[in-house]
Amino acid sequence: MDFKELYKEKLISIPEAVSKVESNQKVCTAMAGSEPQGLLSELGNHKDELENVNIVSCLMMGDYDFLKPEMKGHFLNETWFYGPGDRANHKHGNVTYIPNNLHEAGSIKIDNDNINIFWGTATSMDKNGFFSLSLGLTYEKQMVENIDMVVLEVNENLPWTLGDTQVHISDVDYVVENNAPLIELPYIEPGEVEQKIGENVAELIEDGSTLQLGIGGIPNAITEALEDKKNLGVHTEMFTDGMVDLFKKGVINNKKKTLWKGKMVGTFALGTQKLYDFIDKNLAVEFQQGKVTNDPYILGQNHKMISVNTALQVDVTGQVCSEAIGNKHYSGTGGQVDTHRGAQRSEGGKGIIALRSTAKGGEYSTILAQLPLGSKITLGRNDIDYVVTEYGVAHLKGKSIRDRVDAMISIAHPDFRDEIREKANELKIW
Repeated sequence: MDFKELYKEKLISIPEAVSKVESNQKVCTAMAGSEPQGLLSELGNHKDELENVNIVSCLMMGDYDFLKPEMKGHFLNETWFYGPGDRANHKHGNVTYIPNNLHEAGSIKIDNDNINIFWGTATSMDKNGFFSLSLGLTYEKQMVENIDMVVLEVNENLPWTLGDTQVHISDVDYVVENNAPLIELPYIEPGEVEQKIGENVAELIEDGSTLQLGIGGIPNAITEALEDKKNLGVHTEMFTDGMVDLFKKGVINNKKKTLWKGKMVGTFALGTQKLYDFIDKNLAVEFQQGKVTNDPYILGQNHKMISVNTALQVDVTGQVCSEAIGNKHYSGTGGQVDTHRGAQRSEGGKGIIALRSTAKGGEYSTILAQLPLGSKITLGRNDIDYVVTEYGVAHLKGKSIRDRVDAMISIAHPDFRDEIREKANELKIW
């Protein structure tokens, strides 16, 4: 078979690909740094010919026209995790959230809904007819293998990543080409508060641990605070810039890992060009599907598995809100429950929730006696292990409510401690 000829037969323009979408259909798109920018940018141009089209997405980074208020009734974005455009347009009624745990998000959607088309991104094709799905394998390959129509947006700027990322031209219905600049997430420099949180978390991480870290200033501060550790490994949901720095300094070498020894394992990457250059054809980096990386049973097989996730609010009994404040949706569950539970299955493992003690420049406490009306509990108090702020560490696992209240107040901002205790007493929480 001449794979180049097959590629040419399947190559169409971006407007042609979007014109294959019909009213009342569902189109699933690759996530975050893997999102098909050309196809998503073109979609809004087809408003007048389409009604009731649902886009199934996750952590969409672009604020595309199809999300705008005037698109209501034509397009609805169903998302596993809110991105900037979703937050901005939720109030217009064009965005809705899909409750999920990441390791089963793709499987459950495939089994319980009717997705008609998958739009993904991929590297240029190699001489044997293979593409790499590059920056995202969370649910993308599951969609390729299960959805009737598969369209890949080929971008020669994407890094070729290794692991389970390969897809053959014979398994793709159409390809489009769009060599767009890669979506980058600028490195967030940790402030003084984040640095203290990072130091507190680092004290809980022993040499030889395997890490899962999230996104933002706090995880960046944690990686900076780990430079004196030895023989760390990575089994994560998301590859980040901070992991690159620790690898190059020899702190991460993956020698003590139980699974995929010698390799950093994750399911998607989002960061700067430094990260993308590092993972390109790197034998020390392996991508696996989200149903693998985030399966709590698999995570728990790693020795000293450490999961660190962030939160928006936590109450004094240990209920964690990471995706919304009251009824105002902000992000999503993602892999927080998966990795927190998986780490605690591990011998010597820890599940850690890290957050600033205050929000809005110190105006509000993030540790509360009672959560706001309508709060969405991401991590229940039965699952909680460690909670960390800049004021210390609260180890809640196995503790009574009375002991938890004391521990949580001790890591709250001093300006709010009396108020939290008074409210807890008023509610007779303990």
